[in-house]
Amino acid sequence: MPRPCFKIEREFPEPLAGVDEAGCAPLAGPVVAAAVVLDRTRFPRGIDDSKALPPATREAIYLKLRETARIGVGIASVEEIDSLNIYWARMLAMARAVEALGFDPAWVLVDGNACPRWERPSKAIVGGDARCRSIAAASIVAKVTRDRLMADYAREHPGYGWESNKGYGTPQHQRALAELGPTPLHRRSFAPVRQLLLAL
Repeated sequence: MPRPCFKIEREFPEPLAGVDEAGCAPLAGPVVAAAVVLDRTRFPRGIDDSKALPPATREAIYLKLRETARIGVGIASVEEIDSLNIYWARMLAMARAVEALGFDPAWVLVDGNACPRWERPSKAIVGGDARCRSIAAASIVAKVTRDRLMADYAREHPGYGWESNKGYGTPQHQRALAELGPTPLHRRSFAPVRQLLLAL
């Protein structure tokens, strides 16, 4: 399969930010978004959709992106996920990521079928993390940032396996949830957690 490239980005003015998020589906932890403005003359090789890369490769590219790209990260908390719902929390995290760049890009490309409600020139690109290099870079930054957060949270809340499952509803995680109960980092609006709380 071809890797993401600059073909779509070249249709828009620079500086251009690619935006993507990580962590919509897990039962625990925040949703994390990243905005990345690549230097098209100096960027890491191997940028791809984060889901297509092994963890060690993601980490290596992430470290190189920190040296060569403009990066903003936005987070929506568990409380915001539960109060807004995951769709709007995702939009909030993406808006915060672009704000965290510290400047206004000329254009923003967002992975998915909708952009946040903002006054920015922007376009949603379905499957953008597999097509646009800037969005793919953002997917890597968002994924690595969230994975590191979940590894830290795993030390604070042992037994749920977050260091490996990153908060997703794996059998191990769901068994631990039933045995140990929910933590403050569990999303109470998500069905498996909500059903457990109702049963208590």
